[in-house]
Amino acid sequence: MRVQLEQGDITGSRVDAVVNAANSSLLGGGGVDGAIHRAGGPEILRACRELRATDYPDGLPTGQAVATTAGNLPATWVIHTVGPTYSRSADRSGLLASAFTESLRVAGELGATSAAFPAISTGVYRYPVDEAARIALRAVRESPVDLDEVRFVLFDEPTLRAFESAYRDVFG
Repeated sequence: MRVQLEQGDITGSRVDAVVNAANSSLLGGGGVDGAIHRAGGPEILRACRELRATDYPDGLPTGQAVATTAGNLPATWVIHTVGPTYSRSADRSGLLASAFTESLRVAGELGATSAAFPAISTGVYRYPVDEAARIALRAVRESPVDLDEVRFVLFDEPTLRAFESAYRDVFG
């Protein structure tokens, strides 16, 4: 599996699956979630409302993942996953790793060969970027799902630098 790191806007990623750092409601929000819903158009929201009405009436649990159409995005699918809110008093690293591995599992089930991830949980959920980067890259390295390409599309230069440092630690 080829792992790439780049700074940019994930909504323009030409991959099979774009991973959305969603909230449990699946109905859009701020940050990456809001950007994906805005760029993808109303088809994504319709699909998410259907998921809430059927499979996830109480919302998508933290660490889980589910796919919808990508609407107007250049990708084929959006894989929505809910990362944990950071806590100094509770270790939630397993939930963060699960958000990545479950997204890869869903991508594999869809037949995707490429996926783009944001820095899940590092925005409003306050996960420290350095720690989140290591968790994300280890989860991808250890995943039994082997896509051709996994791309981390990171919003700003400090986040890119944190992922580059973690990449050196995780992949040597």
